[in-house]
Amino acid sequence: MIEHVLAVAAVTDLERACDFYSRLFGRGPDNRPMETLVEWRVTGSGWLQVFVQPDRAGQAFVNFAVDDLATWLDDLRVRGLTPGDVQDADKGVQLSALTDPDGNTITLIGGFRISY
Repeated sequence: MIEHVLAVAAVTDLERACDFYSRLFGRGPDNRPMETLVEWRVTGSGWLQVFVQPDRAGQAFVNFAVDDLATWLDDLRVRGLTPGDVQDADKGVQLSALTDPDGNTITLIGGFRISY
């Protein structure tokens, strides 16, 4: 049985990335299991791992379905991040993306549902 899902964003500079993701989540990492890895628990069984791997840095795409997209975007701006414009997708879903310092893409999804 699968018990956890771990998304991974490869980066070149862990401290710079840790600062970005701490601002993204509004808190520091939940775990630092290795010198080259930090982790945030983002749901009950979902984690984001930020890992130093320069040859793969900037290639990740991570999507987070959020409860209130407008509030999330306002909070990100207050924390010094610049999310992209809100894009309307199908069936009332909205998207806004931003990139970390290495170019990994983080997309926030508003209006996400399990079934459409």
